[in-house]
Formats: sequence, C-alpha cells, structure tokens
Amino acid sequence: MTGRHGRPDAPENGTPSGRRIVKMSATTQRPGVRAGRPVAGRGQTSGRPVVARPVDHGDAETERHYASAWLRPEQIARDAADADAETDVAGTAFGAYGSDRGPDRRDQDRRDQDRGDPEPEPEPAEPEADPGWLLGDEPPAPGGDALTEALPQGREERPRRRLLWPGIAVLLVVVLAGGVFFARDLLPIVFPPDYDGPGTGRVVVEVSGGSSTREIGEQLVAEDVVASARSFGDAAEDNPNGRGIQPGFYELRRQMSSAGAVEALLDPATRVGRLEIRSGVQLDDTVGAGDSTVPGVLSLISRATCTVDDAGAERCASVADLRAAMADTDPAELGVPSWALDGVRRAEPARRLEGLLAPGTVDLAPGIGAREALEQVVRASVPRLEATGLVQEAEARGVPPYDALIVASLAEREGVAADFGKVAQVIYNRLAVPMRLQFDSTVNYPLDRQTLLTSPFDRARPGPYNTYLNLGLTPTPIGAVSPEALAAALEPTPGPWVYFVKCQTDGISCFAVAPEEHDANRRLAQERGVY
Repeated sequence: MTGRHGRPDAPENGTPSGRRIVKMSATTQRPGVRAGRPVAGRGQTSGRPVVARPVDHGDAETERHYASAWLRPEQIARDAADADAETDVAGTAFGAYGSDRGPDRRDQDRRDQDRGDPEPEPEPAEPEADPGWLLGDEPPAPGGDALTEALPQGREERPRRRLLWPGIAVLLVVVLAGGVFFARDLLPIVFPPDYDGPGTGRVVVEVSGGSSTREIGEQLVAEDVVASARSFGDAAEDNPNGRGIQPGFYELRRQMSSAGAVEALLDPATRVGRLEIRSGVQLDDTVGAGDSTVPGVLSLISRATCTVDDAGAERCASVADLRAAMADTDPAELGVPSWALDGVRRAEPARRLEGLLAPGTVDLAPGIGAREALEQVVRASVPRLEATGLVQEAEARGVPPYDALIVASLAEREGVAADFGKVAQVIYNRLAVPMRLQFDSTVNYPLDRQTLLTSPFDRARPGPYNTYLNLGLTPTPIGAVSPEALAAALEPTPGPWVYFVKCQTDGISCFAVAPEEHDANRRLAQERGVY
C-alpha cells in the first residue's frame, strides 16, 4: 500500500519510515488544538467545526490512527496540495490541526521538542458556524457529512429550560388546589361557623338516649338550629354542665348561637313531650285536699302531646280522644300483655288501662296522635312491671299476675310504704276467708276522690268498685303501682291480720286480728287526731 503522496516507503498505517512521531500524553495537547474548543482551519468540514478531544491512548500509533480518522479523503487531498512537498503522512495528519506553520517554524518546533521546551499554545480560531448543536440546543440533522456522522452521537435531549414553565404551571395548580382544600375543608375546622343571636321560629328536636355531643350537634345542624356541629361541641365544652344534656324532646329556635342552644337544652322549660307518671295516680283527674285537683294519667299524656306551630297555635291529643282510643282499640293492639288481656277486656272500657301505665317517665313526640300516644306509654310500662318478676313470682304463689297487680294498687292507696307488706297480707287473708275488703279507697275510686273517709251514702252506692258490697278484688287496679307495692304484693309480710286502721299522724297503721282489737285501734287513732 502506498502512502498519501505515493511514496513507497510509507507503511500501511500512514506513518513514514525514519520519521520521529511525537507521543501525546494526557497533559500534552496536539499542536494547534485546545481541549474542548473548536479549531478552525483545514480541520473543518462543510462549515462545521471539529472539536479536538485530547485522549491519551497510550502510544503514538494509536494517536496517529485517531488523528487521521478525523479527516475525510477530500480534505486530506486538499491539505496535501497546500502543504510542503516533503510533508509525510504523519505531518499531513498533524497539519490538519496546525497547517499554517511554515517550514522554518516546524524545524524550530522539532528543535524545541528535542530540548524539551514546551510547545507554545496557538491562538484558537473563531468558529465559522454556531456550535450550539454540539451543546444540545438542536440535534444534528440526519444526512450530514461523514465527519459529523462519525462522531459519537449521544441520546437526543431537550434543553432543560424548556421544562421550566410546565413545572411552574404544575406547581401553581398544586398550590391553588391546596388553597381551595384549605378554604373548603380546613377553615371550617379551625374556625367553625356559628349563628349569632337567639334564633327565630320553633322547631322540636329529639335527643336520643346515649347520643354523644357530636351526634347531638349533627342533629341540630340538620334541623338548622346551629351552624356547625364543631361550634356546638366547643360551646358544650365551655359550659360546665354541657355534658348533662338528657334524652328527650326540646323546643328550640332555628339559627341559634351554639352557646344559646346548649343553654336551652339544659333548661327544663324548653323540654317538651315529657310524661312523668307517679305511683298512686289514676287515669282520671282526682280531687285532693280542699279544692286542689291532681292531674290523672290521661291529662298528663294529653299535655305531653301538645305542640305549638310557628303561628303560636297549640295542638294536643285531648283527654276525650285518649278515652275514645282506649275504648275503641283492641287492648292487644295497644300493647297490653297476654297475662293481662282477660282482665282488661272484662273491665269498663274507659278504665281498662288502669294500673298498666307504670310510674316513670316517657318521652312522647309533640303532635303525636291519641292512639299512638297510648300505645307508646303501654309498651314503655309493661317491661317495667315485668322487671319486678311479676309474672314468675305471681304464678309461683298461685296468683294470677293481673290479680297481683290489683293487690299492689290497693296496698299503694291504703297504706304507706312501710306497711305495704302487712296491707297486702290482710288482703290475701280476707280473700281466703272469704270476707269483704271494705276499703274506702275502692269506694272513692270511681268518684275520683283521694280522701280516706267515705260517707254511709257512698258506701251504700252499688258499683263494681264498692268493696263494702262486693266480695273479692276490684275489676282493675285503682292506680299506678310502684315497684315497692308490687314487691309487697308478690311477697307480703306474713301475719294473721284481717283488720288495720291508720293510727299515727305519719300514716302508719295499727293491725289487728279480732274485731275488739280493731275497735281499740280506731279509738286510739281518733285520740291522736288522725281522723
């Protein structure tokens, strides 16, 4: 193979024999080349600069091979025409990087290299074209020159500055979304809304048993009583009695302040629909001492059903409506238990639920109807009666549970709690004789009176509740029965007594077996001013 200028002594790799080759180290640049800078001159092809990359390949052969690989054949021929006739292949190759030096300068360079003097660094030439494509601004167009295609091509990358504005836009969207979330969800938590003032109108709200403060607040929000459950909870925490809200119905106003709502729920005056039955009270109103009237259970139920609309008009289930519902509705539909059905159906319709409405409290929804109110009270009372063991204990004694309930009501009206057991025993003893009970309380019951005394005329008046005339128990209980009286009827105090009379001012009775002893107790009571 001949050399570039056709000299037969050129080896195949382009290096002439007898010529000294300068070995490039990692710290020694090629003549006319500056690391990382484009070099103008003959090394440029098609207007694009060539960047010299000083890489130490370890030997002169490799350096020469890489240097010659940067040149296209046409360029080599053009360089050869301009160079000195005696320039060899190696000189030509290095002349691509520094061909403007004259022969004298090249001889001087060789002498300087022999002496070990460092090469002077040439002035870099200005690039003929914008080298920005090498910095990544634009990728080289396909189909370029061979030199460009021979260069290592990295992965095509977009400039990072082009990703700046989309990133800023995404960040702004995230910030705005977070602001919306804070305004919509966090602000009501940090600063819960609250109404100002006492509110307007009327609304009835039910507080269920076992409700937490949060649940009460949520219910008030649903009824537009308060603005938020959080503000109500804060107001309840600030009130020293805030945790004392009781179950029931309350008449409140719409759009109240949370603090005002808490105070209203703690005020007994705002509570509505509350029915409280006391022991000894009968269905109808009764005349007490003097001209006083004791409201009966039906009147109490009627009052509990009352409601007032926004115009101030009151609506209630009347006592007449309650009596009609009691008389016209089958007792089983009202919730009367099976152990009391026979006795209830035999009784006078207007009095058939007497004694089955147990003492205690019941919360009735204001505005409820008469039939619904009666059923609710009966169904709330029966479990209270049965919780005393009424059914099991009565059957164990051989007494029908309904009869035991009647005995308990008679003991309740005839004596004080300390004497309930003895009075119940007197009843059982007289029934066993058999002997008339002769209780003034049973005579006064249909007369709706609570006095202890009766007149001869009253005692002679016939009727199912006149125990002076009739043997046995009354058709129904004669009042609401307390748990203490019911316990005494189920387990009376053992004794042979068949007579008793109140003989002390505190209501305690004196008990006797013989009629003579009973007459002595009556005289003692008169002396003490009991009656």
